[in-house]
Amino acid sequence: MLQQHGHEAVPLSPSNGVDLLTGEGLDAGLKGADVALNLTNSPTFDEKSADFFRTSMENLLAAAQREQVGHVVILSIVGVDQVPDPYYRAKVLQEEILRAGPVPYTIVRATQFYEFIGAIMSWTSDSDTVRLPATPVQPMASADVAKAVARAAVGAPLNGVRNVAGPEVLRLDEWGRVALAAGGDTRTVVVDPTAGIFGVVPGDVLTAPEGAVLAETSYREWLAR
Repeated sequence: MLQQHGHEAVPLSPSNGVDLLTGEGLDAGLKGADVALNLTNSPTFDEKSADFFRTSMENLLAAAQREQVGHVVILSIVGVDQVPDPYYRAKVLQEEILRAGPVPYTIVRATQFYEFIGAIMSWTSDSDTVRLPATPVQPMASADVAKAVARAAVGAPLNGVRNVAGPEVLRLDEWGRVALAAGGDTRTVVVDPTAGIFGVVPGDVLTAPEGAVLAETSYREWLAR
């Protein structure tokens, strides 16, 4: 995305000698960089995720300061500070460390990705049924998330949050039914207010807040591609 618009984007990962958890290779990887994008994710979605986000964020900020990187961008979740779930609390911790750090920053909070609905349904399903709460969500295509992150990276640091969301609000159970039908899956979606991590979400906190940037691609348009 960034390279298509004339920017040099260098991916850093353990495969090319950079490890956020140990700090190995970070200084060399960030040398000469104007912006550092942290798009990493915890390998677990439980209490252990807090250690991952704490260590990786602290290591990145320390290296960014040493290498005089002028802007750090991270990807977070719309409504993340209002969901009583260990993984969401860990993402809040990541945001807090970034806010308190020494480098100008932008936090891009996005809604759930269209691509994640299969995984979401797998958490609470069996051979006949899929249990989902009727939680309002406003999902978006991962390609639109990538565009939002790229725009943040080439812009000035906000030292704050930019919220991005899809164009339409869907109940999670409705989204599941559309996804199953599109894949020819005959399982039945049953509304269960307690099912999965989205069962603990209060109200409409996973939908676009006031001032959010709305993407254009609807779920049905995404399915048709």
